[in-house]
Amino acid sequence: MSWMELSLDTTNEAVDWVCTLLATTNYTTDIRVAKYTELTQDVVESSWAFTICFYLPNDAYASIRRSEIVNLLSPLERTGLATALQTAVVKEKLARADIHSPEVRIGQRFVVLSPDAHYHEAADEITLRLKTSLAFGSGLHPATLLSMQLIERHIIPAMNVLDLGCGSGILSVAIAKLGAQVLALDNDPIAIESTTDAVERNGVEQQVTIMEGSLGRGSDLGHWMGGDSLNNVPTIEPTASFDLIVANILTRVHIALVPDFRRSLRQGGLLIAAGFTNDYEEAVTASFLDERFEVVDCERLNEWVAIVFQNKIPDF
Repeated sequence: MSWMELSLDTTNEAVDWVCTLLATTNYTTDIRVAKYTELTQDVVESSWAFTICFYLPNDAYASIRRSEIVNLLSPLERTGLATALQTAVVKEKLARADIHSPEVRIGQRFVVLSPDAHYHEAADEITLRLKTSLAFGSGLHPATLLSMQLIERHIIPAMNVLDLGCGSGILSVAIAKLGAQVLALDNDPIAIESTTDAVERNGVEQQVTIMEGSLGRGSDLGHWMGGDSLNNVPTIEPTASFDLIVANILTRVHIALVPDFRRSLRQGGLLIAAGFTNDYEEAVTASFLDERFEVVDCERLNEWVAIVFQNKIPDF
């Protein structure tokens, strides 16, 4: 049997979203994610961070499925977040270079598992089961790791939490398993589908409300990952109803939404801001400080940063 080998390069920001998109097709569960390497030594600096490779059976349906995947990923290529899809026909799949252990450990308590993994959960552990491609695609991304470390540290049972840009759903599930109530919000229907799958797979339906929409003026920013224009996406008005917001989103969206974040949080509420590197830390932090937030916690991994801001209680 021969295989159609498909590959593309992505930025740091887009790798999780590419894995999420591919997982929704159900054409392959064998998605390999590796660090990007230059083919020549002449390139001084590249925006690409990861290479994603996956395979389709080279049968009568291969070309149709490839076309569907190209259409799915085209917004990312158009906005410079990923390269065009490269195609080759091979007799065998490449040996995996990124062999994973059966679980991914994050923070002190979280263990991310594939759906069928056999695992005996310790008393102090919290297991999260995701589609294989999502579990190990998300687990690679520093922004996800940092967000989960800070979630573990700051979530208190019975909190009312907003997961803005819920994507694969991993953060919503983690928050729910820590005992909070979650509104999982995203402006893309594919993210809503992925989050719904993750929530149902982990049995936290009673704690997570999933909604397609944006916060405040987020609807004016278009699709955050360059997808088609948003049509009649509901807007969640900021009404000081959340104890904590986790936002693993693009830098420009963070900066644009800071006033809405402040109005959405109760006095003394927390916001976990992730999804940006230290190149943008000063700009993101300044935009929050201008709206009377203060920095109360921070985690770093390589060049990636996640910051906890608190909505300051006014001085009287």
